[in-house]
Amino acid sequence: MNKRLLILSVMICGLLLSACGGRPPEEKQASETPYPELQETIQKAVERYQEQSGGLLPIKTRDQETDQFIKYPIEFSKIVPDFTEKIPSNAFENGGIFQYVLMDVEEHPTVKLVDLRTTEKLRDLNLRKFINGELPFLDPVGDNVYAVDFKKMGFKEPLTVQSPYSDAHLPIVVGGDGNFYVDYSIDLNKILMEQKPEVEPGTDIRYLLYEDSLVLPAYSLPYTVDENNEPVFMKK
Repeated sequence: MNKRLLILSVMICGLLLSACGGRPPEEKQASETPYPELQETIQKAVERYQEQSGGLLPIKTRDQETDQFIKYPIEFSKIVPDFTEKIPSNAFENGGIFQYVLMDVEEHPTVKLVDLRTTEKLRDLNLRKFINGELPFLDPVGDNVYAVDFKKMGFKEPLTVQSPYSDAHLPIVVGGDGNFYVDYSIDLNKILMEQKPEVEPGTDIRYLLYEDSLVLPAYSLPYTVDENNEPVFMKK
């Protein structure tokens, strides 16, 4: 009897996990971690595909006006299983939170990741931005960039995004175009102060965030430095 109850309990737990879309903790962690070895595997697969296809890349077609950080998503069906055994465990196509994309496609195609949790949060905000009939602009924080009136949107507190580069919780801003963006000023300021890289005013400095990281600052606006070498939104 006890054995039958044990088997029944296991079956119920399995059904609950399946119904709720739950994952064991170790699988959930794997799906949310930007493993360098997985990136390296896909990088090698992309390079082999390019060699054998006469220079073509295994990417999906996107509009030319698409943001540079999400413009070239990898089409896994073109490299799996011929050039790599399987889709990475942390890729969106395999239940993970990352979109695998290519950067620098003209010179040196490089595999990078986009955290789709940020994508979903901003998409939800964009769907609610006219909830009161007008865009939720507050004070300007840059050229044609504004703080968000979250109370007008029905939130009790301002929403933030966990930085992929630090422990910071990053603000969300709204552009004059009415779209929401992640503000990476905190991370950029930290890099400029601690690492003191040489940057030219007028140059987009977001490369400082991802040149040594797997994750891209997708859904952000361009930044440069002011006369005090502090990050500011670039003027259009």
